[in-house]
Amino acid sequence: MKSKCLLTAAVLLALMPATLLAQGFPAKPVRIVVPFAPGGNVDLVARGVAQQLSMSIRQQVIVDNRPGASALLGTHLVAKAAPDGYTLLAMANTFAVVPSILSNPGYDPLKDFAGVSQTCLVPQVLVVNPALPVRTVKQLIALAKARPGELSYASAGMGGTGHMAAELFSSHAGLKMLHVPYKGNAQAIVDVVSGQVTLMFDQVSTSTPHIKAGKLRGIAVTSLKRSPLLPELPTIDESGMRGFEDITFNGLVAPAGTPREVLVRLNAEVAKAVAAPELHKRFIQLGVELTASASPEAFMTYIQAEFVKKAKLAKEAGIKLE
Repeated sequence: MKSKCLLTAAVLLALMPATLLAQGFPAKPVRIVVPFAPGGNVDLVARGVAQQLSMSIRQQVIVDNRPGASALLGTHLVAKAAPDGYTLLAMANTFAVVPSILSNPGYDPLKDFAGVSQTCLVPQVLVVNPALPVRTVKQLIALAKARPGELSYASAGMGGTGHMAAELFSSHAGLKMLHVPYKGNAQAIVDVVSGQVTLMFDQVSTSTPHIKAGKLRGIAVTSLKRSPLLPELPTIDESGMRGFEDITFNGLVAPAGTPREVLVRLNAEVAKAVAAPELHKRFIQLGVELTASASPEAFMTYIQAEFVKKAKLAKEAGIKLE
């Protein structure tokens, strides 16, 4: 009897730390690691959400930018952090894409992390240099097929959102275009504006000013519904390529092993944060739709679906980084 009581006590003691952690969470500041440089969509959304979270959980929420190595630096940092909910990773599509195209990414998005919540969705827009004699998706496809391999498209880098969207578009349409990768988005846009490169897929938030100024011509957006920033542009889906959708998403994940109670609390707090009217209005004006996942598990299911889809696309397109 005595040994049985001791065993029961040992089991309760083993379970107690996680339970107490969940009940007392958060008891200190929370850090959100952004694996990109300041100023981009991931950083801006993370900072907006962090500000709301700080007021809601009554603890400071710190944004820590750790850019480098295609977001690997910050990603590895969070993967190795204590699974207690106090260190989170602000991630985007590249989180699910990099393991598909890099031979040794050093992390598994499905095994090394636990979902917290999605934070936003950002459609991309297909833009061309105004000198190109096309105004619709059908016209662009016809021109590309008439000049196989001659039309070039820019991207912010191998495996980036613009690269994958262009490859998905080419796959759907049966096209072959020349990829011109850059080390960042800014120079890629500059070269499409100047005519050095023919076209690109870019986030609506960064291309809209150039479209309004007549420096780029918008053809269509990649979401299934039109963008409030560019309501005059059709979707690629309604332009004849049925089912086409490629949206940039951001979210928050925690190290694997983080107690579910903590993840559920964080998920609920993120949902409140992204629903804040002023924050939501501010980002809609940038073409960014703030949104939250129904649960931590729902977000991991979403990430898994993206991982599978992008892995298939990378294999078919032969996209590989060593």
